[in-house]
Amino acid sequence: MNAFGHLRRAARRHAHLSDAAIALAVFAATVLTTFAGHSGTTGGNRAVALIAAALACGVLAGRRRSPLAILAVSAVAAEVFLAESGGTGGVLVLLAPLIALYTVADLVERRPGLLLGGGAVAALALIHAVHKPALLGPQNLAFIALGGLAIAAGDSSRNRRAYLAEIEQRADRAEREREQDTRRRIAEERLRIARDLHDCVGHQLALISVQSNVAGQALDHDATAAREAIAHVKSASRKALGELRDTVSLLRQPGDPVAPTAIPAPGLDGLDELLASLRASGLNIDRRTEGAATSLAPAADLTAYRVIQESLTNVYKHSSRRQARLTLTYDRHELRITVDDLSAGTTTAATRELGGGHLPAGRHGIVGMRERVLALGGRFTAGPRPDGTFQVTADLPYQPLDLAPEPAP
Repeated sequence: MNAFGHLRRAARRHAHLSDAAIALAVFAATVLTTFAGHSGTTGGNRAVALIAAALACGVLAGRRRSPLAILAVSAVAAEVFLAESGGTGGVLVLLAPLIALYTVADLVERRPGLLLGGGAVAALALIHAVHKPALLGPQNLAFIALGGLAIAAGDSSRNRRAYLAEIEQRADRAEREREQDTRRRIAEERLRIARDLHDCVGHQLALISVQSNVAGQALDHDATAAREAIAHVKSASRKALGELRDTVSLLRQPGDPVAPTAIPAPGLDGLDELLASLRASGLNIDRRTEGAATSLAPAADLTAYRVIQESLTNVYKHSSRRQARLTLTYDRHELRITVDDLSAGTTTAATRELGGGHLPAGRHGIVGMRERVLALGGRFTAGPRPDGTFQVTADLPYQPLDLAPEPAP
């Protein structure tokens, strides 16, 4: 930005100071051009002229507050100065009412501002013609032209300000509409994917259920039919897994790693290896187990592992002392996982993870952990404690799904 741009920004930030500087400059120019090097008027007349010039220029410091009143005072005081100063040397005082005219056209509503500004220019020109014949001719015409120019400039400034405000409003409105349209499209796409997933996987699972029932009934007396039904189950299972993989792949973000389906999903049986790797990285972990360990369903087992992995990873990334406590509490119906960040003063960093996070395998944060736990019918909390530490708690049922075998027909 050039020097002129910096000056404009400074004038906008300190509008009243800039107005006072303009008033002082006009007053100085008027006095210097009127009295410098001339005996001028008598003492009394000169004093009245100076007072009138000071009033005509000084009121410009408050021109933004009451534009119409400032125009009236500045115009009357300028005419008094011209009448008392004698000659035509003090015409620069007319800059004060011209600046006031610009302000009226800029800040007052368009129609009243133009009418009042035009009327003021005509009235001043008439006064000059009657009481100041010396100003007739080119000087009076120049004043009328400058008055019209001041009004046009003020009106242009007002129009430009209104235009910029309208552009900003349209931009804000377009941004809000774009965000709403994006959210709507995302919701529609998720609904479509959910429907596709229900249709394709539901159909194959229905076939699996039917063929499994056939195989069970024919297993003892018709081995050929049983083998054929089991082959259908295998084929339908493969198709269901393929369709599920293709549909879920639509939810992946560009660059997300593909899940290694050839490797079994991790569970609490791999917890020792996870803790060992984190300890080797410099994280001090105090592990505690309360109650008798109970096996979890596969989905709950995977979720328990992911919750512990993400919580300890957050401690490693955001903790100042890198010290955590992991507590596994087994009761009659559920497993409670509690991860405490034992470094006081890390609440702010950890809380930022509420809006996102990072898992080495799935790139899910605390929001992802909450969704996993709630999907299994569990409970999840994460937040700062009164002592300044951060705690994550997840309650997972041992059997989140009704997997009890159906009674034989």
